[in-house]
Amino acid sequence: MYAQMVKSTGEGVKSPEDMTAEERAFQERIDAGEKIEPKDWMPAGYRKTLIRQIGQHAHSEIVGQLPEGNWITRAPTLERKAILLAKVQDEAGHGLYLYCAAETLGVSRDELTEDLLSGKMKYSSIFNYPTLTWADMGAVGWLVDGAAIMNQVPLQRTSFGPYARAMVRICKEESFHQRQGYDIMMKMANGTPAQKRMAQDALNRFWYPSLMMFGPSDQDSVHSAQSMAWKIKMNTNDELRQKFVDQTVPQAEYLGLTVPDETLAWNDDKGGYDFAEPDWSEFFDVIKGNGPCNVERLAARNKAWDDGKWVRDGLLAHAEKRAAAKVAAE
Repeated sequence: MYAQMVKSTGEGVKSPEDMTAEERAFQERIDAGEKIEPKDWMPAGYRKTLIRQIGQHAHSEIVGQLPEGNWITRAPTLERKAILLAKVQDEAGHGLYLYCAAETLGVSRDELTEDLLSGKMKYSSIFNYPTLTWADMGAVGWLVDGAAIMNQVPLQRTSFGPYARAMVRICKEESFHQRQGYDIMMKMANGTPAQKRMAQDALNRFWYPSLMMFGPSDQDSVHSAQSMAWKIKMNTNDELRQKFVDQTVPQAEYLGLTVPDETLAWNDDKGGYDFAEPDWSEFFDVIKGNGPCNVERLAARNKAWDDGKWVRDGLLAHAEKRAAAKVAAE
């Protein structure tokens, strides 16, 4: 497996000859399909890559509550409100699991949060787009969570044990999220002409940002080669994007909606759809902080952090008091 990766990716991955004895032994464990646990020896780059990936994943779950939380009070029925509340609560739980997994690598949750609030660490670009109508709740569940599932299901087999185990429950809950989103889109698409137009508009706006969720083309991704050699990442960006398109287009057709891509066509030779790439200049612009909602999202997270300081201080004081009492009793 490792030799294949070196051959196929070229730069960015050490050859066995350039590795230390520890690095070779580590890579052999990876190639054998073993799970790496927090107390095991690991290369500094492996730890750093995991902290970046798991941290960004956790931040995405937390920031991802904001565009949906925007619609909790405006859900059209009590049932829809309850479902959306459960979904947003799930996202908070996913962030918790992932922060806990990252903490096993020696980084605190506070450090990760401070990196998010300062802009040093990123989150998924999709959450910098606004949710303008109720149909957007359908598009987010169907497309955004659908893309997330496509990314995350393979991560149940990732080489770092705590990350892989966290993904098992996350993927089960994300499947519920996708189904509720598709159910909203189905209701809208089969509703009044105005509701169907609203569903089509949501699809039009979220289609390309959803394709961007898989990251840039593999040739432009600086981390893919090494991450795949270490089995932190199980598939290339392009493989996952192709799989997402092939799965989602028939779903759109079933809804009677049109994917906003005039070049979209089935290709018998590759057994999948040909489709237009997203505007990657837009993607990188959003990542740099220039998306429609970047400022708003970070402002909301900074406010939540500042408003919660008294709670953190109280808990810390209580913990210190109990620790001091324990020492005194001993």
